[in-house]
Amino acid sequence: MIEIHPLPAIGEVKPGDDLARLLVAAVQAAGVTPTASDVLAVTQKIVSKAEGRFVDLMTVTPGQEALKIARVTHKDPRLIELVLAESQSVVRAAPHVLITRHRSGHVMANAGIDRSNIGPGGGERALLLPVDADASAAKLREALAMIWPKPPAVLIIDSFGRPWRYGVTCVAIGASGLPSLVDRRGHVDRDGRVLEVTQIALGDMIATAAGLATGEDAEGIPAALVHGVKWSGADNRASALVRPIEEDLFR
Repeated sequence: MIEIHPLPAIGEVKPGDDLARLLVAAVQAAGVTPTASDVLAVTQKIVSKAEGRFVDLMTVTPGQEALKIARVTHKDPRLIELVLAESQSVVRAAPHVLITRHRSGHVMANAGIDRSNIGPGGGERALLLPVDADASAAKLREALAMIWPKPPAVLIIDSFGRPWRYGVTCVAIGASGLPSLVDRRGHVDRDGRVLEVTQIALGDMIATAAGLATGEDAEGIPAALVHGVKWSGADNRASALVRPIEEDLFR
């Protein structure tokens, strides 16, 4: 049976905080004991906060491209300047919409830059994604291993919209200790047919399940422990979930 344990006892995370110890304390407060087959799903926001990924918009001077896109999107040109700096390319700019391909390869709104729920003094600040979310997940799991000899897998999760569907859902942008993408090609189904294209986005599926506990608004639950998921195969990073640009089917 799969169980999802919300971890609300973390509080406001600040730059430089020992996130591993905060998470361990929250797990203990929840009265659960993690195992190596569990998954600790941590929202991107608290990872970015602990890593000090804040930018004061008052220090940002928008360039000509940012000013041009601002006229189309009706967004703050300073924010757009940050988005451009964090992105490989602009996928779509329309009124109130800016979709880019982040330098990590993820396609998302505003390069994942956020101004909501970022803590005291958030008015003129923005919060960027971690520089390398996979590396952040690995570092966090290594720190957990100093406390738990057999630490759970770690996912860093974020909210994405999806083409042709309303609403957001959680996906994995960083992973350590599990296969984010499970390749079933070459296996056979119950009828003996060989699977030709089946790859399972395990990281995204667990992220979405954890998102049921963490929420998307003012819940104040920045992490969850997921128990009971079974997997096989070698570990791979969340970057394995990103389809290469040369395989983009919609350009």
